[in-house]
Amino acid sequence: MSRIGLRERKKQKTRLALVDAALDLFATQGYESTTVDQIAAAVDVSPRTFFRYFATKEDVALSLPLDGLEILLTELAARPAQEPPFTALGHALRAMVTMLEEGDLADRTRFLKAHEVIESTPALFAGSVRQMMDNERRLAAEIARREGADPHDLLPQFVVALFTTVTRVGFEHCGPDSLHDLTALTERLESTLALAERSLCPGWDRALAAQFIEGSSGQVAT
Repeated sequence: MSRIGLRERKKQKTRLALVDAALDLFATQGYESTTVDQIAAAVDVSPRTFFRYFATKEDVALSLPLDGLEILLTELAARPAQEPPFTALGHALRAMVTMLEEGDLADRTRFLKAHEVIESTPALFAGSVRQMMDNERRLAAEIARREGADPHDLLPQFVVALFTTVTRVGFEHCGPDSLHDLTALTERLESTLALAERSLCPGWDRALAAQFIEGSSGQVAT
């Protein structure tokens, strides 16, 4: 078990080194001008080793948001069953942000670098939008599981679409200074979440869930 643990730690260390090298190169010489060979050389590994961890240089750039989704899904699954869907999503996101704030300085720095690179690189921003669409499907599936609904029903998709819109506003419209300031970024995100929660009728999503469970055939009653 100790050998397995050591092997996994070594793999994680190499993976993070590749992420750090890629983000630094993207920031200094541009995403388009950076090659996989350069990223691998910066970590003193072969391109073949790079491809054991990432399929493309886009994958390495977008790896941290994907890691964040896994944490968000884990936190969401752990929320109390009685919590309405949107509330559970909000608390899961807050838990994820708290983990980042209380984690290592290297993790916070890496997150801010990735956020800045993605925001400033059109190709990566487009890739993050594609990634977000897949993320929404996975989050909708978890909301459906929690609510006893079908993932293709309107309710899970609507709740998740609203949630991702709120978080996108919080993350994407913070001003250039926030790209380098995790506190400012998280404060903006919390303000956006709080604004959404104040604007919605309490229990709106749980009421809709009850309608679907009772057999509303995917139509929201008016």
